[in-house]
Amino acid sequence: MKLEDFHYHLPKDLIAQQPLTPRDSCRLMVLHRKRGEIEHRRFSELGQFLRQGDVVVLNNTKVIPARLKGRKIETGGKVEIFLLQEKKVGSWECLLRPAKRLKGGSQIFFPGTELKAEVINRIEGSKAIVEFNPLEKITQLLTKVGQIPLPPYIKRPTGPTFRDRKRYQTVYAGEEGAVAAPTAGLHFTSSLLQSMKRDRINIVEITLHTGWASFKPLSQAAVEKNVVPREYFKIDDEAAAIINRVKEKGHRVVAVGTTTTRALETQTARSGLVKSGERWTTLFIYPGYKFKIVEALLTNFHMPGSSLILLVAAFIGKEKLLAAYREAIKRRYRFLSFGDAMLII
Repeated sequence: MKLEDFHYHLPKDLIAQQPLTPRDSCRLMVLHRKRGEIEHRRFSELGQFLRQGDVVVLNNTKVIPARLKGRKIETGGKVEIFLLQEKKVGSWECLLRPAKRLKGGSQIFFPGTELKAEVINRIEGSKAIVEFNPLEKITQLLTKVGQIPLPPYIKRPTGPTFRDRKRYQTVYAGEEGAVAAPTAGLHFTSSLLQSMKRDRINIVEITLHTGWASFKPLSQAAVEKNVVPREYFKIDDEAAAIINRVKEKGHRVVAVGTTTTRALETQTARSGLVKSGERWTTLFIYPGYKFKIVEALLTNFHMPGSSLILLVAAFIGKEKLLAAYREAIKRRYRFLSFGDAMLII
């Protein structure tokens, strides 16, 4: 299977640079899989396409201010550190820039704060283990120093704004650890969620900490030769029980986003039931994959040739996907993280 078959031309002016207000005022393309029909709605109308007894599964991960700008103590040279994964309190796997100038033992300070960092050892490429101190204030200081890690296609010449800190989070974000937002969830408002609950639609939260690879394009020409970096997730006992009860009663499991989908599909047994637990997933979903639990998918419009668009293609088929994207471009839908949404039922 060729990766190039999942590419399409995305006009730059359709890449959304700002989120809409209110969140649920964005457009919603509704794709009916069996009939092959497309409807054009607003996200605020989502509830019309859900049924009493369905379960909507949200990813409640919270984006951390993962991009830090400091200076080398030895030379005063500028340094950028991108937090990837916390290994232990104060110790992180990071991406470094400029990587060539930072070696094991390099010391970094962050102007205007008492936060310091040391490169403990290099791993591969621009990755390294970095330790921060003082430990007793580490969370507070990282929050003060760090910037929200917006994707590179969202342009902020002077850096992310205070508004970005709020809007690049879902309204239900609670579990810190992501370095990219689960963007399908950005469209929900608290009032929309309450309305869905009143309509007896189950709302369940799980956690998958979205990694930096969300920004990274696939590199191998053959789809099957690509791998996706691992991401940590957890599904608690209550969430698993509700999802399984809904499934057993014949109602639908509606996944909000590709991250939620990966977690659910990873943790679903051959019996078709979701197991509670927490672990890492490296599940790479592309056409040919047989879905075990997810029956409806809410997602954004994704980058050409990305692992995300491959997952959606696996869910609806390549031709239907590309036809829907052509329609979205024709009607000038907004694409990517701050863009519009698609519901596949």
